[in-house]
Amino acid sequence: MLAVTAATAVLGGAFATAGPAAASSHREAPSIAGSPRLDTTDVYAFLSPDKAGTVTLAANWLPFSEPAGGPNFYTFADGAAYDIAIDTNGNAKPDIIYRWQFRTTVKNKGTFLYNTGPVTSLTDPDLNVVQTYDLKKYSGGRWSTLAKNRIAAPSNVGKASMPKYADLRKQATYTVGGRDVFAGQADDPFFLDLRVFDLLYGGDLSEVGNDTLAGYNVNTVAIRVPVSELGGSKNVIGVWSETLAKGADGQLRRVSRLGNPLVNEVVIPTKDKDRFNASRPQGDAQFLKYVTNPGLPKVVEKVYGIKAPAEPRNDLVSVFLTGVKGLNQPKNVVPGEMLRLNLTPFANQTPSRLGVVGGDNNGFPNGRRLTDDVLDAALQVVEGELVGAPNDLGDGVNANDVAFGSTFPYVALPHSGSGSVNSPAAAKAKGAALVSPLEGGKADVVTVAGSGSPATGSGTTALGPTTAAAQVSPASDRTALQAGAGLGTAALALAGGALLLGRRRRLVRARDEVRASTV
Repeated sequence: MLAVTAATAVLGGAFATAGPAAASSHREAPSIAGSPRLDTTDVYAFLSPDKAGTVTLAANWLPFSEPAGGPNFYTFADGAAYDIAIDTNGNAKPDIIYRWQFRTTVKNKGTFLYNTGPVTSLTDPDLNVVQTYDLKKYSGGRWSTLAKNRIAAPSNVGKASMPKYADLRKQATYTVGGRDVFAGQADDPFFLDLRVFDLLYGGDLSEVGNDTLAGYNVNTVAIRVPVSELGGSKNVIGVWSETLAKGADGQLRRVSRLGNPLVNEVVIPTKDKDRFNASRPQGDAQFLKYVTNPGLPKVVEKVYGIKAPAEPRNDLVSVFLTGVKGLNQPKNVVPGEMLRLNLTPFANQTPSRLGVVGGDNNGFPNGRRLTDDVLDAALQVVEGELVGAPNDLGDGVNANDVAFGSTFPYVALPHSGSGSVNSPAAAKAKGAALVSPLEGGKADVVTVAGSGSPATGSGTTALGPTTAAAQVSPASDRTALQAGAGLGTAALALAGGALLLGRRRRLVRARDEVRASTV
């Protein structure tokens, strides 16, 4: 959670990072914070729940899009390149890239309106601002064009302007050579409480349980491809997004990059955030020291008096840079920060929003599903879940504010401008926590991304000394899991300030004791 950044400044530099940040990679680095259309917020990679033998890859941009934010609504940037990159052989280099490039057409420049009447189709004359895109693929060292002039789903202006928005979503979902493709606006699927900025949730965990991103939209690109296109069912892939913008010389340059959630915000210090965004995974050895000596635990210790784990944190390296052995680590892996996914599903797993921490090896950090609660998983790992300190920590937000879809592209429809984030109905909905703060990161009943059916999540106890190890690898033990299953670690450092909700009373006492000892 980039929130850590703000908290750090307040804490006198306990964690030497400061600057704009919020939610996963929302506004995570100084330069990109000023260019929201190029700012990647989240990346997802998971085996498609309703279509066996396929993988869904999705990435989002343009954080905190207020649905009613007209008259200039939310478009992708013309001339930029929006990429989803895949490493198929573990060498930390992109073997396949899917690239979306957009063009904006304004039909009537004599009006300020985004649409001049009710829009019933993507080709409706009343849709005044239209974005089209070309989809390209890089493979085998060359580029090819998969589709041209496809129309992206528009911003959801409101009920009067787009009375049947779901129809527009369907029309903007295409089949291209055996692949399903989408681009357009969607609900922001990330869920968490961002009030960590206020001295780590009020300094006493009184500010938790509110989904800060509820009601906001993002711009999404997604593609569903056959597993065979990515190396086959026995392969492990690495996935990350890149955004490239044209410089003064007309050349494309990387300005935003995202693999695991929350890494750039919390692991990388401010002085290197822009450099991280401009780099690629094969050069990530330069950032190793930030992984083995993370700043977040120090912030927590500073505020709440909870002793930080001993360093160096070698247990985090597998999650950030190599993947977890026996779970999602490629053969002959070259370290590089990315979201790694095993294309072979693990059998007999009880779906859990906590992913591997909850005993579900098909979840984060083995890829990332829409329903994976990466923040809670990260918090629990940061505070010792894998090193002998089981806990149920979390931020009190265990699910998205709206249900995800059961079919591609799975992301929920965007919020309508008729129901602005600040509308009475939205304010009322946001005021009620999805769970009691004291429930923290405990597992609960969740809906698996795309399945549409509830499943009982596994609790922290599922990651016992033998159970979790057996699920990762029959031959592995708890020690191996600690070294490899740092799973939440990716989110780990990003856990920002959301901590200890589940142990609120104990933590408050610890804080008071620390304060008393310093008087």
